[in-house]
Amino acid sequence: MPVLVSLLPYVQIVLSVLLITAILLQRSSAGLGGAFGDSSNFSSFFHARRGAEKFLFIFTIVLATLFALTALSALFVR
Repeated sequence: MPVLVSLLPYVQIVLSVLLITAILLQRSSAGLGGAFGDSSNFSSFFHARRGAEKFLFIFTIVLATLFALTALSALFVR
């Protein structure tokens, strides 16, 4: 148990850096006009993710879930 307590902050730091990197690597094709309801860019907002974009999307979800689980476990370990 003491090993887990001492290792958990480092795991959270690594997960947070990976999560930030994965979020910043995602392409934002909607732009600012799409956020306010511009219909000229409507079709590019809803598209199927393929290849590396799909992998990055799923990887981001997995990283966010792991980060949330480590944060919750840090609350209960102490």
